[in-house]
Amino acid sequence: MEKDNNHPVDGATQRKVVSITEAAKINNVTRQAIYVAIKQKKLRAYKDTTRWTIDLEDLENYRKQKYSRTKSMFDGELLFDNGKGYYSVNQVAKMLNVPAQKIYYATRVGLLKAIRRGAAWVVHTNDIKLYQENYLTKKTPKFEAV
Repeated sequence: MEKDNNHPVDGATQRKVVSITEAAKINNVTRQAIYVAIKQKKLRAYKDTTRWTIDLEDLENYRKQKYSRTKSMFDGELLFDNGKGYYSVNQVAKMLNVPAQKIYYATRVGLLKAIRRGAAWVVHTNDIKLYQENYLTKKTPKFEAV
């Protein structure tokens, strides 16, 4: 194997390959997550006697097809279609700079309207604005000592 741009190159095919550790760093996950993806046949890898090697192209294909909640579908439509104004509880929490539990609580007690789609709660932009205006930006009145 030759070295090229810090990634070994398989001499026979001239393809760049990485180890499990390098693949984990590239994908920002643990080595275990990469190993599990290999064992579940979600990521192609080859074992050179004692070490796994992963083609960078295969790693890129895995990354594109990897499950992501943002790509989840419900009844043929994107679950959290930000373009149409639909967001997940975690996305709303980040937008409003509050904990996700506060958003879940607000939906449970009726302060924030949310729609259940499958196993997920979906919140629309209009409802986020109403919640923000009515509950997050309200100033508590100061009590004056008499």
